[in-house]
Amino acid sequence: MSDGGKSRSSAVHFFAGLSSGILSAVLLQPADLLKTRVQQSRSSTLLGTIRSIANGPNPIRQFWRGTLPSTLRTGCGSAIYFSSLNALRRRAALLAAGRADAAIMTGDHSSSLPKLSNTANLATGAAARTWAGFIMMPITVLKVRYESSLYAYTSLTSATRDIYRTTGLKGFFAGFGVTAVRDAPYAGLYVLFYEQSKRRLSALATKIESADASSSAKLSSSTSAGINFLSGVAAAGLGTTITNPFDAIKTRIQLMPDTYTNLVQAGKKMLSEEGPRSLFDGLGIRIARKAVSSALAWTVYEELIRRAERGWQEVESASAAKVEGKV
Repeated sequence: MSDGGKSRSSAVHFFAGLSSGILSAVLLQPADLLKTRVQQSRSSTLLGTIRSIANGPNPIRQFWRGTLPSTLRTGCGSAIYFSSLNALRRRAALLAAGRADAAIMTGDHSSSLPKLSNTANLATGAAARTWAGFIMMPITVLKVRYESSLYAYTSLTSATRDIYRTTGLKGFFAGFGVTAVRDAPYAGLYVLFYEQSKRRLSALATKIESADASSSAKLSSSTSAGINFLSGVAAAGLGTTITNPFDAIKTRIQLMPDTYTNLVQAGKKMLSEEGPRSLFDGLGIRIARKAVSSALAWTVYEELIRRAERGWQEVESASAAKVEGKV
């Protein structure tokens, strides 16, 4: 691929990730807020939290409290994550070229992205998520504080000033260690489960559509989108369940850094005072949110990439036809 093609591809992956992240953040902000409220204290329950917000002033506005930092974090984080993941996956595909686990681009698959081995999927997903998480960590801390009922921030500016005044610059990276421990396995497992699910569902859909003589060799756009969405839901459910203890600990560290200082201390304190169930607080709402959020983000992202690549192919075909015509 030429330098112009590479830059064009990188820009499209960045824009596709940004668009998918913003859409999922805005639509699912109430679920994110409820998860934070439930995890901030063992005494908080999902139903009780919903009732408290619904019976309070401006309930609609309160359910979407923290949308701005959440949109900045998820939108920009998704853009960085997807563009980094694309770069890593394409490099891994080039390194694997000529080996048994080389990337294979097939027409009967729901995705136009490189196909890698299970190990490569796990490693690239984990690396891309860790990098994106580090860059967006200050926004993540602001988002969690803003969503919590423990702080009465009225703006991002006031929240930024308060964190800097009380904890300094390190306050903006509170919980990064546990976040990385949560996000790296989650992202790696997600990409692994997602690609495996797509591969199996694509093979099944191909057999079904091939039985129809009028169908083309490639999967239809609607079938591909459905496969990607279902794969996203399944992958998010598995990955979320495995990594939820780290998410619960992360929330405590970011909300109460004086009480919960690090991963090990916070985990031991939660287990001794509240029992193992505290590590799975918010699991139900997190699975629901993550399943829909991840599935929606990946489906929108892949569909935008498919359309962009189709447009590039049409332009290149038209240009080639003109050159041949002149010759």
